[in-house]
Amino acid sequence: MAVYIFSDAHLGGCSASEEATKRAKLEQLFCKVESDASRLIILGDLFDFWFEYRHTIPKGYHWILSRLFELREKGINIDYVSGNHDFWMGDFFQTELGITVHRDMLDTDIDGRRVHLIHGDGLAKSDWGYGILKRILRNRFNIWLYLKIPSDWAYSLALKVSRGSRAHTSVRDKIFVAEYDQYAIGKLNQGFAAVFIAHLHQPIRVDRENGVYINTGDFISHFSFVRIENSRTELLSV
Repeated sequence: MAVYIFSDAHLGGCSASEEATKRAKLEQLFCKVESDASRLIILGDLFDFWFEYRHTIPKGYHWILSRLFELREKGINIDYVSGNHDFWMGDFFQTELGITVHRDMLDTDIDGRRVHLIHGDGLAKSDWGYGILKRILRNRFNIWLYLKIPSDWAYSLALKVSRGSRAHTSVRDKIFVAEYDQYAIGKLNQGFAAVFIAHLHQPIRVDRENGVYINTGDFISHFSFVRIENSRTELLSV
């Protein structure tokens, strides 16, 4: 049975026509997962903005949550590695959908090989400004304050900020490609057979003597994903 990995769909962050394309492409991927997978790993930023209220779920997200629940009902294990748009994940995915959430990174075995998976935000040492922002966003008091804003206003504000941030970082992150590669080399030298990183929105594959580094790309323009079966690792697209 195969393992599939994808990232960076940023659902809710684009125009209506672009969102329709994402949904169609994700459905193609999920059909593949249903046909031959035992495991699906979402490597962060499935949504352009996710803030977990106690009683509220944005109406545009119900289809994807229902679809993931269907996959779990069919016996497919799902892991979610949080990304920079997933700061405020609570226990909803675990308790309601049966999806295991991993904060920031996941070290696991696939086909008997040890692999390292991380969304990748903040990996570049030169991106010191993001490290400060990350601490601010994850501060419990700041999260408590945000909860006091009416949910409709909060989502509208967050999506505007998120879209502006994504447009900015899509240019900036291209500068960090070499630093991500160096991070992967370090992990391969630690004995991991494969390193999977997201966040850059660029499908990248680098094969080395001691393993492989893959950046999963995105589900906005590349619609790229990883498929692993019998120790064969492929970077594909739908």
